[in-house]
Amino acid sequence: MKNRFLRSLGLSVLISIFLSAGAVGQNRQGPDPELIAKRHAIEKELNDIAVVDRKVMVPMRDGKRMAADIYRPKDASKQYPIIFSRTPYNFNFWDVRLGAPRDMTSIIDAIKRGYAYVVMNERGHFFSEGNYDILGPPTTDGDDALTWMSSQPWSNKKVGTIGCSSTAEWQMGVAARGNPAFTTMIAQGFGAGVGRVGPYYEQGNWYRGGAVQMLFIAWLYGEQNQVRPMFPANTSQADLIRGSKLFDLSEQAPSVDWSKALRHLPEMDIIKAVDGPNGVFADEMPNITGGAMIRRTPNDAAWYKGGLFHDNMKINIPGFWFMSWYDVSVGPNLATYNHVRKTASPDIADKQYAVIAPTLHCSYTRATENTVVGERSMGDARLDYSALTYGWFDHFLKGEKNDILKMPKVQYFTMGSNKWQSSDQWPPKGAEPMKFYLASSGKANSLKGDGSLVAAPPATDSPDSFDYDPMNPVPSFGGNVCCTGNAITGGSWDQSKMEERQDILVYSSDVLKEGIELSGSIDLTLFVSSSAKDTDFTVKLIDVDENGKAWNLDETIQRMRYRDGYEKPLAWMDAGKVYKVMFQPMTTSNYFAPGHRIRIEISSSNFPRFDRNMNTGGNNYDEVKGVIARNSVHHSKQYPAELTITVVKKK
Repeated sequence: MKNRFLRSLGLSVLISIFLSAGAVGQNRQGPDPELIAKRHAIEKELNDIAVVDRKVMVPMRDGKRMAADIYRPKDASKQYPIIFSRTPYNFNFWDVRLGAPRDMTSIIDAIKRGYAYVVMNERGHFFSEGNYDILGPPTTDGDDALTWMSSQPWSNKKVGTIGCSSTAEWQMGVAARGNPAFTTMIAQGFGAGVGRVGPYYEQGNWYRGGAVQMLFIAWLYGEQNQVRPMFPANTSQADLIRGSKLFDLSEQAPSVDWSKALRHLPEMDIIKAVDGPNGVFADEMPNITGGAMIRRTPNDAAWYKGGLFHDNMKINIPGFWFMSWYDVSVGPNLATYNHVRKTASPDIADKQYAVIAPTLHCSYTRATENTVVGERSMGDARLDYSALTYGWFDHFLKGEKNDILKMPKVQYFTMGSNKWQSSDQWPPKGAEPMKFYLASSGKANSLKGDGSLVAAPPATDSPDSFDYDPMNPVPSFGGNVCCTGNAITGGSWDQSKMEERQDILVYSSDVLKEGIELSGSIDLTLFVSSSAKDTDFTVKLIDVDENGKAWNLDETIQRMRYRDGYEKPLAWMDAGKVYKVMFQPMTTSNYFAPGHRIRIEISSSNFPRFDRNMNTGGNNYDEVKGVIARNSVHHSKQYPAELTITVVKKK
């Protein structure tokens, strides 16, 4: 009854409510009058040079409408290529909290360069209609948006997409649909758009090795809410613009200490426990994939119904791909890049380029003369991203003859030597495998143990064992992360203090007499046993410097029930029986200088980077009690535990 009453309110009443509520906001001064004045000056400049068309409701094939802001040069005698950004985030031109326009500098830059710029909200966010579905927005929405834009009289029928993270992740699935208007894409930090590619069944960063990557839980707290105010469907564009200056539909979620919140059990109730909204994380939802993500297995059919890109799909447009060594999914990202180069038509395959930076998620432009990621210095990691972006768009959207395609296919930053390098492929041409084998006398526990990486497997087995208690997991410290709120600070941090724990096995090479450049995949095969029916094994790759500082490079995990593959029946463990397990590959580029050592850490937890295995063989997501597992790593000629790195030989 209440809802029917609210829906029956006339538009005039709705707007008067907005006007009343916003009267104070219009008259207030923000914390920085100079900033507000600058914002107004930018907005004036934008209106001087551009046709500004905001809160345009673009129809989709199912009748739902997606909200877009459109900016284009004023010269109506020309048609313009379009730069398109599609996002779940708030792009409202008016900063309601500040009472001033937002910074539109990047849009002004695009207009001055002769582009139309379109930014659109995803389904179920802000002014866009429909039900939200993270990792599963229908690809038809992107398809319909492209068709609509290309049909406008001011369009030259060429659209290029750009964005990082959520503004990039939808691009691959839509590109695979083959819309003729979709001319090129610049995808940055795009891992959550990758479903299944090669050995990676991450399903949009949701899993790694069958374990849940908990980053999305904190992120969904602020993004999945569908209980939100909306304007009536018949609201005019003018009234939407007026209303958006007073009420931008942006929720004010209470802050949460995620370092504590992520410890809540059962896992499926984490968002509920902090009084967060219902949504796709734990609840069934009226959208394409059906919600209830925490209940899905890595190969659940729902992952293949939404907007993810999988390796049975084909992308056939030029692509410029940006990745980061300390992002959550650089391995799947590079696998996707290589997949497109392999499966696209020869001409298009040759127009795939990549940049891999030594930064955190979407932090490319934050690189400085001394880029510090975590607490490790990377030196000067800057690139001219603006020149790269517009060089690319000018070539493909305007047809300009420039030198952009003369750049190397892959530009990658090698940490340790702290320099940009280039190659025509990934891994670099001439890269070769180098093998190490795990060895110890059965006392590899902690930094003070005797675990080593050697040239040949030991003759006899002296397994290393530790107790894994899910109630006392190894805490995450740095790493390749994103979006975990205040739970984890990503990047490279000295792990030596962590390595004092008895539930971490440490295996180190001899001190290197000559430097080694590792650029490519890191593969690990272990032979393990456990007292539990199911458990996890985790791995970190470490560069140990001459002072003993242990710099983390990449990390992975394997949930043992999935060791035989994600399309096969669950593989339970018999107590004490030894099983072979191959880990999802890690990836990096790092120079191990003379005097350094190569190290791996092995444990059974890395929390909350990954969720805890409760060791029971149950669902895990609905359990509140776990059991302690006695886990062992075996290494001998019978059990050749093997680390293989990809080494680039000196020229």
